[in-house]
Amino acid sequence: MKIKIAMAVIILSCFSLSGCAGLMVAGAATGAAASQDRRTLPTQLEDSNIEIKTVAALLRNDEIWKDTNIDVVSYNTIVLLIGQAPTASLKSKAQAEVEKIAKVRKVYNQIRIAAPISFFARRNDEYLTSKVKTSMLFTGDFPSAKIKVITENNEVFLLGLVSESEAEKAIEIARNTDGVTRVVKVFEIIEVEQD
Repeated sequence: MKIKIAMAVIILSCFSLSGCAGLMVAGAATGAAASQDRRTLPTQLEDSNIEIKTVAALLRNDEIWKDTNIDVVSYNTIVLLIGQAPTASLKSKAQAEVEKIAKVRKVYNQIRIAAPISFFARRNDEYLTSKVKTSMLFTGDFPSAKIKVITENNEVFLLGLVSESEAEKAIEIARNTDGVTRVVKVFEIIEVEQD
């Protein structure tokens, strides 16, 4: 998590140093992604706000910050906690910090009781995420842009506002991706109008 915060600071610094061009590129990419999302724009912004507040809360707690590797994802104001903590107590403390954040509707605590994974395991997780997303992208008649895919220690977590059939197809794609050891669905099932 420390690396992610450092990277975020570097990226934000680059945007501020490069002037309007960097902001225009970032804004265009964000706009394109936002238009494919089933969440409303205010909800997408609230999810970003929840993630920032949660990371800040975890940073303020030295015990959690120092001894764990925790990532936070908010989707439609539902928070997914993934990563590793050496004790069940720290796992619970992390969840308690998240539950204090305003507008969080639910917390899925998927932190594993284990030592933090290595740098190489994290790079492999990024590779697995890209494999799953690519498989979804090349699946005909499938709304791949509406599904968020995150991998942690070879476990794939799927989030999104999806129909029952979309959820089943996403799970099938992820399960059949070589290297994935487990698929965890954090979907919200909705009725989707047919075009």
